[in-house]
Amino acid sequence: MAKPEYEFFPVTDVDFTICPGGDPKITERILADDPEGNVATRILRYEPGADSTPMGIQKHDFWEEVYILEGSFTDLSLNQTFTAGMYACRPPGMPHGPWRTDEGVVTFEARYRSKWDDA
Repeated sequence: MAKPEYEFFPVTDVDFTICPGGDPKITERILADDPEGNVATRILRYEPGADSTPMGIQKHDFWEEVYILEGSFTDLSLNQTFTAGMYACRPPGMPHGPWRTDEGVVTFEARYRSKWDDA
């Protein structure tokens, strides 16, 4: 199954929901997803003071591209802070996080599988 087809629509029509892990300070607005493939396009929001340490280091079995729209957050494993205007492209299996933010952060993310991943 593929992500659904959508023409332009206001993303504010999609509510933020609490991300897996259950921290109410870490929410996502799923814009499009493929439930069978565990891939999505989303806006991720960490409120000020959010900390994903309980979720540990993340590794996915899909590609993930992230663009920071607003704010900043710190990768606690790398002890490095990333700010608005920065971009990451993570292949499957690349470790990242956990994350913490003092000011809050909003990112745009695209998750997908490559036709070459199983080759």
